[in-house]
Amino acid sequence: MPLDRLVFNGLRNLQPVDFKPCSRVNLLVGENGSGKTSLLEGIHILGMGRSFRTRNMRHAIAHEADGLVLHGRLVGDPPIPFGVRRLRSESELEIRLAGERVGRLSRLVENLPLQLINPDAFRLLEGPPAGRREFLDWGVFHVKHDFLEAWQRARRALKHRNALLRHGRMDDISLSAWELELAHWGERIDALRSAWVEAFLPVFEETLAGLLPLEGLRLRYSRGWDRRRALGELLRQGRDVDRQMGFTQQGPQRADLAIRMGRRPAVEVLSRGQQKLVVSALKLAQGRLLEASTGRRCIYLIDDLPAELDSAHRRLFCRWLENMHCQVFITSIDHDPLADLWQADTPVSMFHVKRARSGDGELVPLERQTS
Repeated sequence: MPLDRLVFNGLRNLQPVDFKPCSRVNLLVGENGSGKTSLLEGIHILGMGRSFRTRNMRHAIAHEADGLVLHGRLVGDPPIPFGVRRLRSESELEIRLAGERVGRLSRLVENLPLQLINPDAFRLLEGPPAGRREFLDWGVFHVKHDFLEAWQRARRALKHRNALLRHGRMDDISLSAWELELAHWGERIDALRSAWVEAFLPVFEETLAGLLPLEGLRLRYSRGWDRRRALGELLRQGRDVDRQMGFTQQGPQRADLAIRMGRRPAVEVLSRGQQKLVVSALKLAQGRLLEASTGRRCIYLIDDLPAELDSAHRRLFCRWLENMHCQVFITSIDHDPLADLWQADTPVSMFHVKRARSGDGELVPLERQTS
């Protein structure tokens, strides 16, 4: 379901914002520092409960504000209002959904499936495995209903096992109990991840072929421990080494989704533009698989679409977005690189983001133009 209203207060350098986005393509155009990325950040916080620009949510609060209050509304019958609030003086995020306060962040994530394509997305290729695990687990979470419980239980078991490993004197009985728990839920997580990857690969390959045919590009899922052996056995046999290291070295927390060209990591072979298209294909394929599996569509947040892409590939990328009939929010410094990328029957709204005359970094209300 698309968003039909966004209300932001206390978000970075933005004046209070209240606007009604288009159900399909929303172009946010303005000079550097005007607040375009902050608008995407606000939507991301609404859907994920966290910022993609900072780990400390206090940094997303406007300098003079006591807190951050963000509201959205999803199209529906009836419409679904939701929102988050984070006060500077508090550490917890308050979440409300359809008028009720909810305590689980997963309800927020499930309510608004988002895909972010920005410079940080390159970490899928060049960053550590943690980013690729997050990408993998986002996909599994949204299509496998029992994944969250398995992930939470495995994480709890891993935390307790690591605490025992770092303890001066190991309690073998407690260690065995947590190893049994971690092995059980770790195997379940692997089964869910493996099934998702099997469904994802053909969708990704088709999407990539439509953007940039790359002979030899391969995705390979590794579960985090030797496939020929049971996790419980490996945990028992690895106790001494794990105790010396102070943490568990094998398990679902070490899984990865390697992206390679032949025998080399793809990031070592591809140009920056090719990397952006590969990352875009990964994100678009996630949205396509979500819709095929659940009937739900992602909302795409795309920061500086024209960067690293020539006009031909920008057009190909936008054609995919149009064919998916999803809602998108795209930022750009200039109007020209985005103006002629859309078909005549695609609803497109443009919002011009301006600085206030005071020069203090605030914004005047968004000006809307619809084509």
